[in-house]
Amino acid sequence: MDLGLTGKACIVTGASSGIGLATARMLCREGARVLLVGRREDALDAAAGRCAEEGRAFGGEAASVAADVTEVDAAERLVTACEDRYGPVDVVVNNAGTSRIRPLEELTDDDWREQWELSVMASMRLMRAAAPLMAERGGGRIVNVCSSSGKRPSASNAAYSVGKAAQLSLSRAFADAYAGRGVLVNAVAPGVVETPLWTASGGLADQSARASGVSREEALEAAGSKVPLGRFGTDEEVAAVIVFLCSALASDVAGAAWSVDGGTVPVII
Repeated sequence: MDLGLTGKACIVTGASSGIGLATARMLCREGARVLLVGRREDALDAAAGRCAEEGRAFGGEAASVAADVTEVDAAERLVTACEDRYGPVDVVVNNAGTSRIRPLEELTDDDWREQWELSVMASMRLMRAAAPLMAERGGGRIVNVCSSSGKRPSASNAAYSVGKAAQLSLSRAFADAYAGRGVLVNAVAPGVVETPLWTASGGLADQSARASGVSREEALEAAGSKVPLGRFGTDEEVAAVIVFLCSALASDVAGAAWSVDGGTVPVII
């Protein structure tokens, strides 16, 4: 199936691992030219190399730019970097984000600011930089990677949930503003996903285990058992939805918030 992504210039943030890397790999295998963005230069370079190797047979290309997307001038720099290497930006995937287990009463002002800057301000700035340029050329695709906890608050980190809820609203605001000019803005809302955020040493599994007084394996089992499908999602399952929304086949989808959470959020929204 041709997704119409051959030769498209794409920016993917948070691309050194997890959902971002899976998305970049899939875009490259569809023949897209992808700029991977992240803070960890070594991991990012390795990720870009992997994407380039996998995409070569399909005409895909990959490069990396190390950047902290919360910096005020990062968005403009990333758009310029993409234009210089691959031409005008066709696709943006705002995926950068992180979370930690924090009870509500322990969240500090810095915790709240961190989530706001990552989920809302960084996404807004990159959309603000790219969407008008896309509109001038007749269209483009933007996908914001939000979270199921943006649809229903999580007790494990309210700051993360509130930031993701705001990111969902932000996605709709940009969708309404730009759909008439061919720029289709959508969001995906993953649930628990088997990525380093959960599985790496010191990640959410270990944090949850310490907070609950159980083993790491018990914490993982408990998190997976809360999902109607009975398991964690995979980064490639989420990436498949993101890439579809970036594609020509999603030409009638705008302002949507697609759940990719194994049925976790028990309402149709």
